[in-house]
Amino acid sequence: MRFSRAIVREPGPSLIHGITTADLGVPDYHLALKQHQAYVHALTRCGLTVITLPPDDDHPDSTFVEDTALLTPKCAIMMRPGAPARRGETTDMEKVVAEFFGTVARVEPPGTADAGDIMMVGVHHYIGLSQRTNPHGAAQIINVLESHGMSGSTVPFGQALHLKSGVAYLENNTMLVAGEFRARHEFRNYKLIPVDDDELYAANALWLNGTVLVAAGYPKTERAIRAAGYETVVLDVSEFRKLDGGLSCLSLRF
Repeated sequence: MRFSRAIVREPGPSLIHGITTADLGVPDYHLALKQHQAYVHALTRCGLTVITLPPDDDHPDSTFVEDTALLTPKCAIMMRPGAPARRGETTDMEKVVAEFFGTVARVEPPGTADAGDIMMVGVHHYIGLSQRTNPHGAAQIINVLESHGMSGSTVPFGQALHLKSGVAYLENNTMLVAGEFRARHEFRNYKLIPVDDDELYAANALWLNGTVLVAAGYPKTERAIRAAGYETVVLDVSEFRKLDGGLSCLSLRF
């Protein structure tokens, strides 16, 4: 797959009130803005045209746009975020997504789903069952995917916030895996790059057109990715980590 566009949303001042379990302190808003600008620059360097949306200060977590929608080559599905405070984020995002996709499906109650729990591997989609994505939501997503000639399967887990907090598909039949995902039978047929326990956060890397974006501060993981033949770009996302966010969370790629 090759990506040509990305949607991002500039963080607003209310970012400091975002949902978190990280216990890493309050984000520095001005530093977060600089880090977000560097992230957008990296997307551009990887050949993507970036659509930057203005801050949505009514929703402190709205810069983590990935959770709002699943964008595939054949269809778009709006999520119903597992955190009730985030559900309003999808209203404006659906209008943007509809500009690029003729038909937009939606996850409906009682389903919940964050797209941070969905990992696209070719035409197949691994859907994590987490505190944010429930079986009802996963079943609805799989039905939509199958109606467009694609497929999906669920991956129950217990520790990570999202599926993509612990595993990243780097194309070329290769996955970066951390923690509980290192031994998952669903991934046994892939070439696995294990992430050490002292660098778990680095598992949320992002493949973009042959380049892998990697969080700063995790040299062992970056070296392992480079040794597997990938070019890497290291980005500081410390302020987003304070809100349980990572590199994939900050954009919708399609």
